[in-house]
Amino acid sequence: MQRVDVVLVGGGIMSATLGTLIKKLEPRWDIVVVEKLSDVGLESSSPWNNAGTGHSALCELNYTPEDANGDIVVDNAIKVNQQFQISRQLWSWLVESGDIPDPSSFLTSVPHMSLVLGADNVRYLRKRYEALAENPLFAGLQYSEDPLEIAKWAPLTIDGRLKSEPMAATRVAQGTDIDFGALTRQMMVNLKNGGAQFITEHRVTNLTKTPEGTWRVHLRHELGSTPQEVEASFVFVGAGGAALPLLQKSGIPEIRGYGGFPVSGEWLRCDNPDVVRRHNAKVYGKAAVGAPPMSVPHLDTRVVEGEASLLFGPYAGFTPKFLKKGSVTDLFSSLRWHNILPMLAVAAQNLSLVVYLAKEVFASRLKKLEALYEFYPDADPDDWYTMGAGQRVQVIKPDRKKVGVLQFGTEVIASEDGTIAGLLGASPGASTAAPIMLDVLEKCFPDKMSAWTPTLRQMVPAYAVEGRQRTEVMVDQMFRTARVLNI
Repeated sequence: MQRVDVVLVGGGIMSATLGTLIKKLEPRWDIVVVEKLSDVGLESSSPWNNAGTGHSALCELNYTPEDANGDIVVDNAIKVNQQFQISRQLWSWLVESGDIPDPSSFLTSVPHMSLVLGADNVRYLRKRYEALAENPLFAGLQYSEDPLEIAKWAPLTIDGRLKSEPMAATRVAQGTDIDFGALTRQMMVNLKNGGAQFITEHRVTNLTKTPEGTWRVHLRHELGSTPQEVEASFVFVGAGGAALPLLQKSGIPEIRGYGGFPVSGEWLRCDNPDVVRRHNAKVYGKAAVGAPPMSVPHLDTRVVEGEASLLFGPYAGFTPKFLKKGSVTDLFSSLRWHNILPMLAVAAQNLSLVVYLAKEVFASRLKKLEALYEFYPDADPDDWYTMGAGQRVQVIKPDRKKVGVLQFGTEVIASEDGTIAGLLGASPGASTAAPIMLDVLEKCFPDKMSAWTPTLRQMVPAYAVEGRQRTEVMVDQMFRTARVLNI
C-alpha cells in the first residue's frame, strides 16, 4: 500500500489551490490527487458549469440586502471582495513566479454591472451605490439612471425597451471573467511537475482512520477493476457535492447533523458573433423571491479558450444527484439519522424556495425566454440554445434554535485533530478558493502556521495582516494585481 503525506480528493480549483499552497510550503511532502473523471477541472470548475464571474460583490446584489430600516447592509459584500482580493494576490504571485506564464489564459477583463427595473429597485440600487462608492475596494463604481448612458455600457439591455421605464445600473470596468477550468489545469500541471501523483478515473469508496492516526483512502477504478488503497497523514475532500457523503463515510463527529440539498441549473447560450460582439459585460439583476443566490439572473460574457459567448441564467432545477456526473441515489444515500430532522426543518422554513424550485423545474422554454427578454428585450429565440450548468449542493447545518438552517456560501469541516478536512457549499466558491484554503491550513496545521507565515505572505501579502494595515495592504495589492493580471 502506498503511503503519502497528503491526499487531495477531487481535481477542482479547491484541491489545486490547496495543493499549490502545500507544495510551496513543504516541497518534500508527497501529494496524491484523486479524480473520478478522466482529467482535472471538468466538474464544478469547468467554465461552462459556473458563472466564472470572479465574485467580488461588484455586481451581485444578494451580497447587499436592505434591512428593516431601509439601510443597505454591506458587510458581506466587503468580506467577499476582500476574499477575492486574496485569490487575486495568489494568482498574481503565480504569474510573477512563472508558474502561470500568461494570465490571459484563464482571466479576461469584463466589466461588472447591476441592472434593476422599477422605481423601488432604482431607489435600492441608488442607496447601494451610495453605501459602497466611498469604499476603496469598490473604486471605479459608476451609477446611472440614464438609458442612453446604460446603452453605452450594455446596449443589448436597452434595445427594444421603453425609455420611460424606471431603470438604474452600476458598472465597474475592472471586472473579470475567469475560466476556472483552465486555471485549475495550470495549477495542477505545476503540482505534477513538482512531483505530485495523479490518479484519475478512480472513485473514493471509503475513508477509514487507522490506529496510528492516518487515513486509509479506498479507491476503485470507474470501470470496476481491483480496489486499491492509499494511506495519508492528511486528507482534503474537495469533491464538490460529493464531499458530504465522503465526510460522512469518514465518521468524524464534526459532520453530524449536516445535510445537503442539490440544485441543478441550465443556461441559455448564444454564440452568434453579431450578438456576442455587442455585449461586453456581466450584468446581474435581482433574484426572484425565494430563489437561492446561485440563481440570481445574469447576462454574461464568457470567454473560454479564446472564444466569446453569451450566457443567460442560470435557471434552477432539481435532481437528486450531488454532481453533474453523479448518481440519482446521491441525495437518498446521504440521509442519516442525525441529519433528517435538520433537513425537514429547513424545508419547513424555506417553503418559498421549494415553491420556486418546483416552478423552475416545470418552466417551459417560453417562460425561460421571458426571463431573458427582461434583460435583452430584442433577443432572437433562434440565437439561444439550452445547455446544462453545474450541480450545486446547498449546505444544511444543525442549529440549536431552529434545528437546521440553510447555509448559503461555503463551509470548511475539519476533524478535531486536523487530519482530515472537507469543503461544503457553493457560491462564491471558486472565486474565494485562496482564502478558503488558507482557512483549511489554519484549522488543520495550527502548529506550523507560525513557520509558514513568512512564505504565505510572499504569496499573499495581505495574509494575517489585521486592522487598518490590512485595508492599506488590500488596496495597494488590488492595484498591483490589476497590473500583473492585465485587468
